[in-house]
Amino acid sequence: MLTKKIEELKKSKISKLIAGRIKEFKTKKSSEEIFSELCFCLMTANFNAERSIKIQEQIGAKGFLNLPEQKLATKLKELGHRFPNTRAKYIVEARGHIGEIVKQVGQGQHQLRVDHLQNIRAWLVKNVKGLGLKESSHFLRNIGFDDFAIIDFHIVDLLVKEKLVSKIKSGALTKMKYLEIEQILLGIGKKVNLNLAELDLYLWYLETGKILK
Repeated sequence: MLTKKIEELKKSKISKLIAGRIKEFKTKKSSEEIFSELCFCLMTANFNAERSIKIQEQIGAKGFLNLPEQKLATKLKELGHRFPNTRAKYIVEARGHIGEIVKQVGQGQHQLRVDHLQNIRAWLVKNVKGLGLKESSHFLRNIGFDDFAIIDFHIVDLLVKEKLVSKIKSGALTKMKYLEIEQILLGIGKKVNLNLAELDLYLWYLETGKILK
C-alpha cells in the first residue's frame, strides 16, 4: 500500500534529505534566481531533470538573463539539450515577463491562499510559452510554494502500479486529468500528513531512488 511505503520512508534518513530540500526551496531568492528556476523548468519539458540541473549550473542565472537567443541556443546544444533552439526561444521570450513573475511570487509570501496560487499558476500557463501545468507547478514548488504536485510520467507510473489511476497514453495527460490526479495526491498527502511539495519528493524517491528538485 502506497501510504505504508511513505510512512516507512518518513521514519528513514530519507525524510531528513527531503526536509533539507524543502528548506532549500523556501530560501528567499533574488529575481535572477527566480528566473533561473523558471528556465530550469522550461528545460525539463520532455527532457531529463538531472541533465537540466547540470545545464542550469553551467549557464548560470546571468546567462539565462543576458545571452542573445542564438548564443543561448548554441550553448544549450553544446551542453546536450534535446531542443536547444526551442528552449532558447522560450527563455528569451520569458524575459519579458520577469517583472510580473517577481511581483507575483518573489516577495517571500509562501503562505498565499491556495486560490490565489492557482491563479498564479494559470497566469504562468497562459503567458509563459513552454510552461504547462506540470512545468508551472514545478517552478512554483522550486521557489517555495507547497501546494502543487509535479505530475510527470514517473509519478503517473507509480500511481498506475498502485492502482490509484488508470494507465494514461503518452501525451494524453489533459488539464482535466492533471487536476484530477492532483486531487488524488492531495488526498494521499492528508493521509500521511504531507503537503504536495513534500509528497512529490517522497513519490519521486519511491519511483526513481533519487531526490532532485
